[in-house]
Amino acid sequence: MTVMNINALSVIRGDLLFDELNLTISKGDRIGLVAANGRGKTTLLECMAGQSEPTNGSIVRARGLRAGYVTQYVPERAYAKTLYEWVLGALPAEQAEYESWRVDVVLGDLSVPLELQHRLLNELSGGWQRIALLAAAWIQEPDILLLDEPTNHLDLHRMGLLQNWLSALPREVPIVVTSHDRAFLDATTNKTLFLRAKKSRVFSLPFSAARAALDEADAADQRRFANDLNKAQQLRKQAAKLKNIGINSGSDLLVNKTKQLNDRAAQIEASAKAAHYERSAGDIRLVNSGTHARALITLDDARVETPDGRLLYKTGRKWILPGDRIVLLGANGTGKTRLIKMVQSALSGNSGVVKCAPSVVPAYSDQHLSQLSDSDTPMVAVTGQFDIGDQRARGVLAGAGVNIQMQGTKIGALSGGQKARLAMLILRLKNPNFYLLDEPTNHLDIEGQEALEGELITHGASCLLVSHDRSFLRNVGNRFWLVTDKGLEETGSPEPFLASEMGS
Repeated sequence: MTVMNINALSVIRGDLLFDELNLTISKGDRIGLVAANGRGKTTLLECMAGQSEPTNGSIVRARGLRAGYVTQYVPERAYAKTLYEWVLGALPAEQAEYESWRVDVVLGDLSVPLELQHRLLNELSGGWQRIALLAAAWIQEPDILLLDEPTNHLDLHRMGLLQNWLSALPREVPIVVTSHDRAFLDATTNKTLFLRAKKSRVFSLPFSAARAALDEADAADQRRFANDLNKAQQLRKQAAKLKNIGINSGSDLLVNKTKQLNDRAAQIEASAKAAHYERSAGDIRLVNSGTHARALITLDDARVETPDGRLLYKTGRKWILPGDRIVLLGANGTGKTRLIKMVQSALSGNSGVVKCAPSVVPAYSDQHLSQLSDSDTPMVAVTGQFDIGDQRARGVLAGAGVNIQMQGTKIGALSGGQKARLAMLILRLKNPNFYLLDEPTNHLDIEGQEALEGELITHGASCLLVSHDRSFLRNVGNRFWLVTDKGLEETGSPEPFLASEMGS
C-alpha cells in the first residue's frame, strides 16, 4: 500500500537542490536517502514532514498520515527538560496525564538506562540526546518515520541498539533515513534514493549494492551521451562534404540535404543527456612528505591514565612504522582518545614514554575539530598558518568545498561538514608524514569519507586513528590495536570487536 507519492518535486533554495523528483513510498519500504552535504536531504525530509514547501511539484499523502520526523539537531527548548520529560511532552496533554506508562515502554525498547532518564538533556551525550528525539517521535505512533542523521554521535554499542530497534519495528511502518554511515545503511535499508540536482535515481537495493548499480547506470549514460555526440559529429561531417559538392555543382537538392543533416545533428545534440557529474563538495587530498625513520612512534609501555591520574591501561612496547594505518579499537571510556592525546603531546615536544622520530611531520585533528577557532574565518585560518598568499588560499579553499561566500564567514557559522573539510585542508597544507585522527569522519558525507579513505591509502600515509565508522575503519586500517582489561593488544581483525559492540 502506498503511503506517500512524490511527483515532479523541485526545490530551489538559492541554488537548485533537486528537480523533477519522483518517488513512491509504500509500507515496508526502508529507504536510504543519500547525497553530499548541502544537497537537499534535510529539505526533502522537511517537505515530506509538511514543514517546508517545495518550489514545484506535489506530495500526495495517504489520508490521515502521521509523520514522525526526527531532526538532525536538538531543539533549544529541549535542553532544560529531562530525557523522560521530553519524551512525555511529545504526547497530547490528556494522554500524558493517563498514559505515562508509554514512555517507560519506549525508553525500555530503546535500552535507555533508568539513571539517564531523569537527567537533563543538556547533561547527556549527543548520542543519548538523539535517542531522546527518536523516542519522542515514536511515542506518537507515526505511520512513517523520517530520520535525519540518526547515527550522529552514536558509539558502536548504541549503533547496534538503534539497528536492532529499527529491525524490530512493525514492517508496515516505512522509514526514510539519511546517514553518512554506509554500514548502517546496508544493515537497515532495502531501497536507496540518490538525491541529485538533476536525474535523481532510486534502486530497490541497500546502499552498497545500489551504489554499484548507480555506477553502472552512470557509465551507461556516459556511453550513450558519447555515442549521441559522435553521431551528431558524423552527420555534420557529411553535411560539410555535401555542402561543398552542392555549392560547386549548384545543386539545390544537395544544399537542402545539407540543411537536413545539420538539423538532424542539432536535434541529437539537443536531446543528448549528459552523464551525471557530481558537483563535488571539495576534494580531500592528503600527502605524505616521507621519512627515512624506521619507526615513527615508539610506545615504551606507556601508562594511559584518566585526567585525575587513574590508570586505564599500559600500552606495552609498540611501534608505528611508515605505512602503518593503525585503528584504535575499544569501548567508549576505555581511553582511546587519551592515548591519541598522549601521542599528540609527544609530537608537540613533550617527551616521555612516547618517543617520536625527529623526521616526523605530524598533523592532528580531534573529533571536536578544536584545532579550528570559531572566531576566525577560513581565509584567516589558512593564510595565518601558511605562506601561500590570498589568491592561492582562495583557490585551495574552493577546492575543499569552501566557496567564496563562505571564505569570509566566521568558522563558527559553518556547517559540521564544511568545518570537517576545512580541517582536512589544513592538515594537507602541513605536508605531514604522520596523521593523528580522532573520529575524522564526523560530519563528513559519504563522498568526503571515500575521498579521505582513498587519499590515506593511495599516498601510503601513516596514521593512528579512532573511528566508530565501520566502513571507514575496515577500508583504511591495515593494523588494529584493541584496548582490553589486559592492556593494548594487537589484533588481526576488527570483526570480533565490532560484532561484540554491535550485540551480534
